[in-house]
Amino acid sequence: MKNTIAIVGRPNVGKSTLFNRLVGQRKAIMDNQSGVTRDRHYGYGDWIGKHFTVIDTGGYVHGSDDVFEESIRRQVKLAIDEADVVLFMVDVEAGMHGLDEEFANVLRRYQGKKPIYIVGNKADTNARAHAAGEFYALGVGDGDIFTISSQSGSGTGDLLDAVVSHFEDPWEEVQDEGLPKIAVVGRPNVGKSSLVNLLLGEERTIVTDIAGTTRDAIKTRYNAFGNEFILIDTAGLRRKTKVKEDIEFYSVLRSIRAMEESDVCIVMLDATRGIEAQDVNIIALADKNRKGIVILVNKWDLIEDKETNTTKKIEEEILEKIAPIAYPPIIFTSVTTKQRVHKAIETAIQVYANKTKKIPTSQLNEVMLRAIEEHQPPSVKGKMVRIKYVTQLPTHNPVFAFFCNLPQYVRDSYVRYLENRLRENFGFEGVPIGVIFRKK
Repeated sequence: MKNTIAIVGRPNVGKSTLFNRLVGQRKAIMDNQSGVTRDRHYGYGDWIGKHFTVIDTGGYVHGSDDVFEESIRRQVKLAIDEADVVLFMVDVEAGMHGLDEEFANVLRRYQGKKPIYIVGNKADTNARAHAAGEFYALGVGDGDIFTISSQSGSGTGDLLDAVVSHFEDPWEEVQDEGLPKIAVVGRPNVGKSSLVNLLLGEERTIVTDIAGTTRDAIKTRYNAFGNEFILIDTAGLRRKTKVKEDIEFYSVLRSIRAMEESDVCIVMLDATRGIEAQDVNIIALADKNRKGIVILVNKWDLIEDKETNTTKKIEEEILEKIAPIAYPPIIFTSVTTKQRVHKAIETAIQVYANKTKKIPTSQLNEVMLRAIEEHQPPSVKGKMVRIKYVTQLPTHNPVFAFFCNLPQYVRDSYVRYLENRLRENFGFEGVPIGVIFRKK
């Protein structure tokens, strides 16, 4: 990435608030509880014609034994390495803190290698702005301390003027249009972040054995082995009755929003637990939003005493529980042993191709009118339904319009028959398709 800004600092100084202001939308989760942001979180912004990427990071805590805080420290350092400009945020209301001094020691190794600005947040009054002078004692940073209020936006214009001066040319933001957006979704602790990290070949997101580690949905552009797409790692979804904290509530919303924005959902299941009610809910939600679906049964290496027909039995169990949804491919994998991981991605890419597939009208009519001739719509109230013509509509998902004399008399069973013939002849594995009837 070019023109990248990393926002760093100790917990609860307002980093996510500034991030949201710079990207122009409420993307990062904000809460008064410290340590809310755990992973690096990316967004895009622009200022005076220059586009940039902003990285929000977790609060840096030195010397803690907490598993999350250790992971956050690694993530912060990765963000600094990626950045072209570093914004070191401090809290002028609270004043100098020991953690500010500890973090300044980390930043000194980058001094002179990339621009570093101390940003004094919560400078809502002149007195607080003047008090920011004490942070010069940290001995890091380029030039003056920028005093801002990330909540109100005061002072952020001057800050951005300085930041974008380091960006040589206006950067045309890499457009994601036309690239598949694949969301990795599922219950907590099924291996979603481990899958993303394996694909990207780096510790892109924090992975622990504690359920619910990922709180923000994280987008990454993936380009390897001839495949290019946007990969979205999401927070684990839980039933609403189990969402007790505000933070977790917003994480669930973030996951749902990421699912809604995606083209294809890789729904991960835990092979050791089988398909549970929440897995069914997730698949149903993806189907309701008309997304392509790939079901990934992870941790397959932990299943002992596997027999020849074990996968078939599990497939049947999954399809029985998610009925009438019958179109998703099911892949058995192990992220730990890398078993069939690339097959999962290749399948997701194929599902996207199926989702965007356009069938020529002539071919569609040749095949489907023959199928209709073989099995005519049943008569209703003594009236016969005559289907004359079929075409695919110019929609984001495959939708087929059948033109007939009496569309109101077509039964659901016949709709399913036509859908089955469409899948049988044209594929569409992993994709929900629509069949509608219009009067000729």
